Amino acid sequence: MDIPASRWYKVIEKRRSRRRYDERLPKDNHLKRIKSVCENFRPFESARSVFVQEPPDNVFKGIIGAYGTIKGAKAFIAFVGNSRHPAVEEQVGYMGEGIVLDAEATSLNTCWVGGTFKRELVDSLVDLQKNERVYAITPIGYAQKRLNFEERIMTGFGLMHRRKSLSETTRGMKKSQWPKWMKLSLEAARIAPSAVNRQPWMFLLDENSITVAVNDKKLRRESTMSKRLCCGIAMLHIDVAARNVGVTGKWEFLKPPGVARFSVNH
Repeated sequence: MDIPASRWYKVIEKRRSRRRYDERLPKDNHLKRIKSVCENFRPFESARSVFVQEPPDNVFKGIIGAYGTIKGAKAFIAFVGNSRHPAVEEQVGYMGEGIVLDAEATSLNTCWVGGTFKRELVDSLVDLQKNERVYAITPIGYAQKRLNFEERIMTGFGLMHRRKSLSETTRGMKKSQWPKWMKLSLEAARIAPSAVNRQPWMFLLDENSITVAVNDKKLRRESTMSKRLCCGIAMLHIDVAARNVGVTGKWEFLKPPGVARFSVNH
């Protein structure tokens, strides 16, 4: 499945994590779409997603960090990877965010959840192959129209929507030298979701490439979702934004603390 760049780019800024759902099963056409994307968006052999039509309320371990409970969804998606692959976490993040954005474009809501789920229960609902594990899941459905108490608190303080400036997270070329595709890609990556909004990435810039690396500075708030998986989410945003203005490239995976390098095709 090719990346539908325009469709996904339009919802990058709009998409928000939602934790309370109205208990409706997604409409048939919405179900058909998200199941198809789960099955066909497999940019890497080591990562895949599994749609599970099972109410996930019992899957979550009550309080999800500081963000409150997740309730009411009638299905969830498991993001699965081959643990033997050295870049599995970033590949799962990249793939999973594509599915999350397509869900948003289909009028469905989601919420990335790293390790605060009952792993044995999820594993029993997903047909895992040798060396595979579930790295993250998301509920899928229609969020309640009104924010719940926890969501109102988080939105009110703006904690989960604050973003570092690009001057804090970029190194290399001066901003005045950035080509259009690079500027749009970096803006899209800047607003990518990450666990506890830690934004654990650094972008190293060259004329025809963006290198994504893990920012090794100590972070005050940790999470069960890995930094490299979060960087994979930012990678997807970079790719989508570039494609939306007609620029394509290829990813080269790197050794830590590097994650991957996006180089423009000529």
